[in-house]
Amino acid sequence: MGDDGRMAPTARRTTGTTTGGTTSGKGAAGRTARVKGVVAARRPEVRLPPLVPYEGGGLEPDGDYDGLRFAADDFADQSARGARFMDCALDGCALDRTELIRARFIDSVLTGVRGVGTELAEASLRDVEVVDARLGGVQMHGAVLERVVVRGGKIDYLNLRGARLKDVVFEGCVLSEPDFGDAHLVRVEFRDTVLRRADFSNARMDSVDLRGAAELDIARGIERLAGAVISPVQLMELAPSFAAQIGVRVEA
Repeated sequence: MGDDGRMAPTARRTTGTTTGGTTSGKGAAGRTARVKGVVAARRPEVRLPPLVPYEGGGLEPDGDYDGLRFAADDFADQSARGARFMDCALDGCALDRTELIRARFIDSVLTGVRGVGTELAEASLRDVEVVDARLGGVQMHGAVLERVVVRGGKIDYLNLRGARLKDVVFEGCVLSEPDFGDAHLVRVEFRDTVLRRADFSNARMDSVDLRGAAELDIARGIERLAGAVISPVQLMELAPSFAAQIGVRVEA
């Protein structure tokens, strides 16, 4: 029985990979590995069943979407507050100002989604892959992300304030001015990811791996990095900020 109250549909799942050319790691879910002293994030294992093309037009509040493929649909300015997406693929969909507050995405893949001002406050993403997204001003404050991979793409002004992230991997993407204020990050990895003007104010961290970040630029909350791991090179780059935080002047 899953968290959503349904029996897990294992009988109709395929073995192997998902849509959009993404491949799930074998045996990754359900266990953790220790990499160089850091507990690695558990990655999702998304195995989509044969999907049915969505022909229902617009989204609906509290809608129940199961085993569907949304292909290049335009959901701009629509409301799917409280909706549930299970075993779904969203390919190239427009999400401008789409209201997905408290929506749930379970065992799903979002590929090439784009939009500005998407509302995902208090949403829940579990066993989800987000691939090559182009998003701006995404509101995800209070959201819960568990076993999520964000791979490729660019997200500007991502608001994760007060969110809970557990077993989340940002991989090969660009995050411009992300807000992790008051968020709780557990086993979160940044791999080949650009972090620009990140805000970690009042964040809590446990096994957060920043060593693989392609760029690490912290605007606020550098004092909240306890529980994170950085590389020696990153330490040198962040040294002036650390010194300023404890009131030390560095002069030649």
